[in-house]
Amino acid sequence: MKYFILLVSCLAAGAVGAKCPDHSFAEPGQVRLDNRPVLIATHASSSFDSDFSAKRGVDEAVRFARDRNLQVVYLQDDRMDPNYYVEDCRPDYWVESESGELTFRIPTDHVYLVGGHLELCLANTLSDILDFWAKEPIRDRTIEVLMDGVYSNGRSVDEGTPYFDDMQRYRQVRSYGRPAGEYWGKISLLETMGVIYRAERQYQYLVAVLPQWRRSLPEGYRVELRMNDSIPVVLREGKGFLPPVLRFLFVDSAVTLTAKDLFRDGL
Repeated sequence: MKYFILLVSCLAAGAVGAKCPDHSFAEPGQVRLDNRPVLIATHASSSFDSDFSAKRGVDEAVRFARDRNLQVVYLQDDRMDPNYYVEDCRPDYWVESESGELTFRIPTDHVYLVGGHLELCLANTLSDILDFWAKEPIRDRTIEVLMDGVYSNGRSVDEGTPYFDDMQRYRQVRSYGRPAGEYWGKISLLETMGVIYRAERQYQYLVAVLPQWRRSLPEGYRVELRMNDSIPVVLREGKGFLPPVLRFLFVDSAVTLTAKDLFRDGL
């Protein structure tokens, strides 16, 4: 019995550590998305997120997308990187993207984002989405960031912020006993929200990490920022009586969205 338990434990450990097999990459012209919402996972790899801080969030997001027949795209920085940790190895497209840049059109009006270093590669993905939409007809659009599926090193929290000491302490606890440096420095965006805690400060942080949307978006857009089901913060009023709205929506997790759907269906 002891040997059986040991064998099961080893197999379970192997399953957790399993990686996706070799896969082909789509060239930019081969990526043909339609008008359905799309989930884009940027650089979901332990090469950058060695603590797997965003893995559970990424996997739940992909599961959410599959259950709702959404399109799924994985961006991979290095074709030879063996450390991409997604559980579902069959997205609609694997696309090579060194810095999170997009080389294909985004025809949908609703994009879900996970993976990616918040201040770097994910910011590039987000900026490119806005640049593509800026060339399209103006209409309501939504970018939905699933916060437990996004990783960050927390360094955008500088000494001038009132929660700087809390962030430093949290990062020290997370990295205790591990080699120093960038390699170990990631936490999820949802954890960052937990450190900041106060809603008004959370909004200030999110506004600060958003890409420079003003440079690309036509002035006709009303721009809103919202966390979960809270009242949105208006970043720009827009023009006209009922201007089209660009929404930056930050949600705790895909699990939150699934629970909302279950509750709604049960009414």
